[in-house]
Amino acid sequence: MKRLFLAGLIACLSVAASARAAPLEAYGRLPQVEGVRISPDGKHIAVIATANGEARSVLVRRVDDGQLAYGIMAGDTKLRDLAWAGPEHIVITTSRTASAIGVVGPKQEYFMALLVNITTKKSKALLSDQPRAMNVIIGDPEVRTVNGKLSVFVRGITFPAGKGVLTLFRHDVKSGRTVLVETGNEDLRDIGIGADGRLVARTTYDERTARWTLRLAEEGGWKVVATETLPFGPARLRGLGRTPNSVVVMAPGEDEGPQDDGDPTSNEPRLREYRLDGFTDFDERFAQTLHDPALNTLIGGLRRTGDEASYVFFDSKADATWRAITKAYPGQRVELASWSDDRRKIVVKIDDPANGPGYALVDLNAKKADWLTDSYAGLREADISPVRAIRYKAADGLEISGYLTLPRGKPEKGLPLIVLPHGGPAARDYPGFDWWAQALASRGYAVLQPNFRGSDGLGIQLFRAGYGQWGRKMQTDLSDGVADLVRQGIADPKRVCIVGGSYGGYAALAGVTVHNGLYRCAVSFAGVADLRRMLEWSRNRTGGARRQASQRYWNEFMGIGGARDPDLLAISPAQLAAKADAPVLLIHGKDDTVVPFEQTRLMAEALNKAGKRYEVVTLNGEDHWLSRGDTRLQMLQATVAFLERENPPR
Repeated sequence: MKRLFLAGLIACLSVAASARAAPLEAYGRLPQVEGVRISPDGKHIAVIATANGEARSVLVRRVDDGQLAYGIMAGDTKLRDLAWAGPEHIVITTSRTASAIGVVGPKQEYFMALLVNITTKKSKALLSDQPRAMNVIIGDPEVRTVNGKLSVFVRGITFPAGKGVLTLFRHDVKSGRTVLVETGNEDLRDIGIGADGRLVARTTYDERTARWTLRLAEEGGWKVVATETLPFGPARLRGLGRTPNSVVVMAPGEDEGPQDDGDPTSNEPRLREYRLDGFTDFDERFAQTLHDPALNTLIGGLRRTGDEASYVFFDSKADATWRAITKAYPGQRVELASWSDDRRKIVVKIDDPANGPGYALVDLNAKKADWLTDSYAGLREADISPVRAIRYKAADGLEISGYLTLPRGKPEKGLPLIVLPHGGPAARDYPGFDWWAQALASRGYAVLQPNFRGSDGLGIQLFRAGYGQWGRKMQTDLSDGVADLVRQGIADPKRVCIVGGSYGGYAALAGVTVHNGLYRCAVSFAGVADLRRMLEWSRNRTGGARRQASQRYWNEFMGIGGARDPDLLAISPAQLAAKADAPVLLIHGKDDTVVPFEQTRLMAEALNKAGKRYEVVTLNGEDHWLSRGDTRLQMLQATVAFLERENPPR
């Protein structure tokens, strides 16, 4: 029987049981619980909670009796993550869209960190007392014990020569004092921190030459141990290696990386381990790394094989323990969310195909598992549609994988279809619960989510096949998926619409302009419409010299020579608005710092000039990631209303 550990803690959305579909609020609002983190001593659990779709809070409960130990109401603050700093302190990461005082340029998404003592209830905004630094952080805070003192390391920004550079700070948890540890230069990308707080690694990246360099600390200075040309951006430090005197590095994307052999069957970039004498014989490909919560050394990782994912531990006993945990949840996907320092109490996220996602606490000492909470309140088994993995051949023979969500209770014949391409495009869709796809399926639509060429995490061949294919084969991969479902009799070819966000929004617009004749309607959330204007905006956002890796990436994927390449006109929906052959819904957040709102304005103006049918929904205060519950729901409601009018599910 489930033990509702968080019952009464969160004001849940209640939905009366009936034969009718759950309201869109049940899918579209933010999850009621995220960021579930257990304390290092295993005595408390902290969560990011959301009540009634928008009221955010951070809540801490005692594990032994479930009583509330700490709570702070955050209103509509964008809560991004939680981390423990010892048994009594939590670090709350938030963000806001803003223009920084004294910094030239458009609005950006800035991240801040708040350190809270759950016993005294006192809090401090990290870096707020540093006169030389912005009060924003870069990357995740890291907790270390330095000379017996618990410390939080944060990366910030200082302006030693009038230009912002990465700078490392250390905050003493007990004294409340913050000191500057290391100031970088324009090329510095990251600093590795050892288990004892000493600096162990530095990485630099020259945007002009695309040269990435790794240096490790040695007595009296730094030694270069690796250097590579990486045109799409720097390789990333992933913490310590298997020993305290080593580090691990993961390359960006699929095909770029230190000594990468370009294995076409690999799903993940190669992970390399480096010591002062160079890289070791360690050779793994992990989607995520696992580090010992107390020692900070690498102990395993998450390995993906096709549609499946499994954690791998180097220690056979730890590996067997994890296998035993997963066997307790047959047919469900189990993800490690957090664990105590001794790794005896583990919070796992469970994705149940029948009931949706939620969290459980596994106590290895007590040999039991207690259910904590469902992620989405108000969803019953009848409200969750089945998802299956699919494969089909593109027109040129390339195999494309993806996922098909089928409306529960409806025959698999002649269904109305929604094509839902992912963003990125260097990203991918995964099996399991997807709130957007599930919401659409609950209204009677089949939902196709293809991992088209150019998707990440599915092998180097698929990734590289996307080079030069924006608006070309990346687009026809979608229509080839529709054709396959029509051939099987699952989809009705006369009742197909396309919906997407970010790159998926571009694909939706391109589906009725660059290519047409297939879709009855298109919905674009934060989609790119004018590629030339988008490239110019990206180049100018922080200065062209500091965005050259990004420019090389876009040039490669779009198959162009730069923002002035005339070939851009043939794959820009806003330039082809006169060809639009279906009604278009444009949705965009005003606070988007990834794809500017201007892109939707340009598309709307072009459609209006061409006399085409279109609608615009503006999400005030919303960013690129649909971070706010009210506007996320607004997007979903507008999308469904548009689809039901233009492509009725009957």
